[in-house]
Amino acid sequence: MRIYNTSSGIIINHNNQYFLTEEKNWDTFVNRSNLFKLVSSELQHLKPNEDLQELTNSAILTPIGSQEVWASGVTYFRSREARIEESKEAKGGDFYAKVYDADRPELFFKSPSYRTVGSGGNIRIRADSKWNVPEPELTLFICSEGTIEGYTIGNDVSSRDIEGENPLYLPQAKSYNGATALGPCLLVADTPIDPNTNISIEISRDSDVLFKEKISINQMKRKHTELVAYLFRELDFPHGTYLMTGTGIIPADDFTLQSRDIVKITISEIGSLINIVA
Repeated sequence: MRIYNTSSGIIINHNNQYFLTEEKNWDTFVNRSNLFKLVSSELQHLKPNEDLQELTNSAILTPIGSQEVWASGVTYFRSREARIEESKEAKGGDFYAKVYDADRPELFFKSPSYRTVGSGGNIRIRADSKWNVPEPELTLFICSEGTIEGYTIGNDVSSRDIEGENPLYLPQAKSYNGATALGPCLLVADTPIDPNTNISIEISRDSDVLFKEKISINQMKRKHTELVAYLFRELDFPHGTYLMTGTGIIPADDFTLQSRDIVKITISEIGSLINIVA
């Protein structure tokens, strides 16, 4: 099932039927363990409404309430190689090589909810950076009890030159206004997402497709549960949290985002996250 946060309330698409939930608070609704089972039971008491399909498409909001967004780094081999290359002049490549093979993963704070945009919203590139890229990532929703309850699409927009100059600049390269996008919905299922699921990206400029690529999430080195276990060490998330799981798609080094570029990230089971660069 797909759960949408909309201006008219929480709408569920299940088995090609649309339902408007009685609960209006996103935090309360999604932050529950065994979410698929609970929502499936609640749907038995709701009537489907065909008109909600059109409403969902026109009134969709970012699928987030009071949650934070965290992110994982260097979880794909391609990311390891790119990070080593971009930081070689600063002699920081060893950091990325080591974290790829280490027991402890790279985890960092990405965004509060108020700086997170949804599908159709504007992402941004830093004015003090010359090398900016989108990073398409499967994103987990984890409830406050530490269990993975859903999935969405994330765009971890990044300033590669800033991070490459010095690994200690990571927060500035990763966390700024318009650097985080989530959406279009929260996929909730009774089993974990298929590891053979593909995540794809298409970047367009002036109606021309400049970059297009896809990768299977089974190329991730680390398990989702492993990332979650480390994230929840010494941290509480009273409303649950989102965790981006890293990217395995990186454009060529001569590519950088420009204003008015359109970035479309797709995971078929979830939909497409589409954003324009402001």
